[in-house]
Amino acid sequence: MFEQHLQKLAARHLRRRLRTLRSATGPVVDLDGRRILLFSSNDYLGLATHPDVVEAAVQATQQYGTGTGAARLISGTLPPHEDLELALAQFKGTHAALTFGSGYLANIGTIPALIGRGGLILADRLCHASLIDGCKLSRADLRVYRHGDVAHLQSLLAQRARGRRTLIVTDGLFSMDGDLAPLPDLAELAQRYEADLYVDDAHGTGVMGSAGHGTIEHFGLESQIPFHMGTLGKALGSSGAYVVGPSSLIEYLVNTCRSFIFTTAPAPASMAAAAAALRVLRREPDRRTRLWANRERLASGLKDLGFRLTASVSPILPILVGDAKKAVAFAEQLFAEGVYAPAIRPPTVPESTSRIRVTITSEHTLAHIEQALGAFERAGKTARLL
Repeated sequence: MFEQHLQKLAARHLRRRLRTLRSATGPVVDLDGRRILLFSSNDYLGLATHPDVVEAAVQATQQYGTGTGAARLISGTLPPHEDLELALAQFKGTHAALTFGSGYLANIGTIPALIGRGGLILADRLCHASLIDGCKLSRADLRVYRHGDVAHLQSLLAQRARGRRTLIVTDGLFSMDGDLAPLPDLAELAQRYEADLYVDDAHGTGVMGSAGHGTIEHFGLESQIPFHMGTLGKALGSSGAYVVGPSSLIEYLVNTCRSFIFTTAPAPASMAAAAAALRVLRREPDRRTRLWANRERLASGLKDLGFRLTASVSPILPILVGDAKKAVAFAEQLFAEGVYAPAIRPPTVPESTSRIRVTITSEHTLAHIEQALGAFERAGKTARLL
């Protein structure tokens, strides 16, 4: 049974395999016995290898061990958890925060805690899989609105029964397209129709906003969107996730969120590393300056070559290919040219929208970018995309 399913995936060019880096993530990595340029990492600010972040993880491990040994409500709460939650609340301008082992755990636990059977969820069509799974687990009725389509969302809100519990769900920064949700409009509709708005800002935290506080800061909506979630494993260079918001919400989640209650607490090293990353983010704003300068150079270079990009406004720069077979062939040519940027295919993205998801970081140099653009041009011509 398993082999037949794998063969069907292979026939559609959708079979995947694991590839092992033999070095830390960074602009240049060891992969398949080669030194190769990496343009697929979410470590946007290079904090996963920052000396202060690494040292914080080492010190926490030496003091508290490699694991917590219990769930947070048993005996798994350690000072690194409390320190990070306090730092996150201060960073995000909220009263409290709660950490999770991963963004997936945060979403599949928090959404069902916020709404249940009898309620209505309205979710953007391109929401991350963890958001959709959280919506389904809630047992609320789920309706999907067209990506970023405020008019469609409003029509769905207008059709619901008056007073029905409703939750609008969206990414802040969409991970496969690099575009932003229309948060000002979503917040206005949520207020007008007495709905709640749940924002996943995994890719916005550390990247968007004047101080890197995220997509909500980018739009100046801190007072209108009182709670949201995000992750620690992207721009903050660690692993895990968080929900920030009012103290009453956080205490409610401690008592009701199953993916928080019934799992071992995150390792102290990852919590300490994320707290250190927040300190570096404040202390070294030049990292974000480099990130955006690199983003503009790479985006303009890819467009000048003739590639078709999504409407991205972020360090995520997807090159649209369409056909999965062509996307795989393009990725293989890129690898042969010394660049690793894998093909993204269904079900991660909708049918006929396969792409190369290119990401840039603050740690790429101008030489790296110029080398990559040359590789993209040669690979694109070989794959007949240019």
